[in-house]
Amino acid sequence: MVLEDEKKKGEASGETSEKIGLSRKNSESSLSPTEDDDEDEDKKLELGPMIALKEQLEKDKDDESLRRWKEQLLGVVDLEDVGETPDPVVKILDLTVRSPDREEMVLTIPDDGLPNPKGPWFTIKEGSKYTLVFNFRVTNNIVSGLRYNNTVWKTGVKVDSTKAMLGTFSPQAEPYQHVMPEEMTPSGMFARGSYSARTKFVDDDNKCYLEINYTFDIRKSWQ
Repeated sequence: MVLEDEKKKGEASGETSEKIGLSRKNSESSLSPTEDDDEDEDKKLELGPMIALKEQLEKDKDDESLRRWKEQLLGVVDLEDVGETPDPVVKILDLTVRSPDREEMVLTIPDDGLPNPKGPWFTIKEGSKYTLVFNFRVTNNIVSGLRYNNTVWKTGVKVDSTKAMLGTFSPQAEPYQHVMPEEMTPSGMFARGSYSARTKFVDDDNKCYLEINYTFDIRKSWQ
């Protein structure tokens, strides 16, 4: 976002140029808008072969000390959510927008990854505090280093890029929930309008569990 004195100079000369971010209060995970949001995808860790979690749990199952150690390491794993294959399964269930100015907006993630293609997925009021909340379920195996990547464009120019580490999760019947830091939407005539965004959830192996493209609006009101 430009500094106030630069904005005044532009208005005085009749030329306006403003670069806005999605948030005036950037989280620690926010990056410079000029940074390539996919640059880390080529950097893969060399890990050992994956083993199905069910096989790991059944190893030495008669050894009480090893069983307790695995429970401390993995937590209580529901065997109904553990498969025979080593690949974890992560399903992003929904995205919730929380704001003290209105009721929660719960946005269900469509299976085809195309939320409301004929219009904006949601609208946020300018100058409003908001928090994003993700609900997701992990089955089959442990997912390591689950990350949230989000990139936002306005009129074709990238204005915001955020990356956040959600953590490592073991399979369980109940969904997990991750709450992002509180942020604030920008305000003013240059901030209002339509934005396009791409959200991805990937793990340490750069396996993508969801890539969703959508649009949203920033307006004077929530409606």
